[in-house]
Amino acid sequence: MTMTAYTFYILISFVVLLLFSAIRILREYERGVIFLLGRFWKVKGPGLIIVVPLIQQMVRVDLRTIVMDVPSQDVISRDNVSVKVNAVVYFRVIEPDKAIIQVEDFYVATSQLAQTTLRSVLGQHELDEMLSERERLNTDVQSILDQQTDAWGIKVSNVEIKHVDLDESMVRAIAKQAEAERTRRAKVIHAEGEMQAADKLLEAARTLSQQSQALQLRYLQTLTEIAGERSNTIVFPLPMELIESLIKKVE
Repeated sequence: MTMTAYTFYILISFVVLLLFSAIRILREYERGVIFLLGRFWKVKGPGLIIVVPLIQQMVRVDLRTIVMDVPSQDVISRDNVSVKVNAVVYFRVIEPDKAIIQVEDFYVATSQLAQTTLRSVLGQHELDEMLSERERLNTDVQSILDQQTDAWGIKVSNVEIKHVDLDESMVRAIAKQAEAERTRRAKVIHAEGEMQAADKLLEAARTLSQQSQALQLRYLQTLTEIAGERSNTIVFPLPMELIESLIKKVE
């Protein structure tokens, strides 16, 4: 083998290796951000793409939804109650070029922003609102995060507050408050029942007063009910109106 043939084989091998190293395969959920001599060129993918070695560089970006757990944050509510709150954030990259160029690490940046936003939003509400209005708080946090990360090519689709942890003393205080609230409602319901019963009794008394015979029939019905209870002695007040009517009939 001459030197020329040997050089030719080396050159062919180098070209083949160069071609193999230039081939990239991107999955359906991946995109490649291509830089040409250090400057942004375009976004490629998915499928088979060619990246010229030494001249072009590629950064892979995953477009799937990322589920990020926000660590527990110490939050002081507007009514000065200290709680620990953690949440989960769902987001994805919709513009790969911005996610790579505009921020150093979009995952870390989104995580830090989610933590500060969670503390800021929840600190503006009272404890009762944190416990009873989670849907509204989730929407508020998601809206703020989505606006802030729009410049990074990030779309925050959902935020869910998972736990609001209280210390034992606050749990006991809330339990006492709930018990007092139930007692108050029971008393109010009882008072409303007494008021309605009084109104009905007043209406019944007015109806009975219009006909004396109706009052007599009512007394007789009551006697019938008492007689069925197997009591030995029955003490029953006899109204004077009934006696007077009987005397008049005898006369």
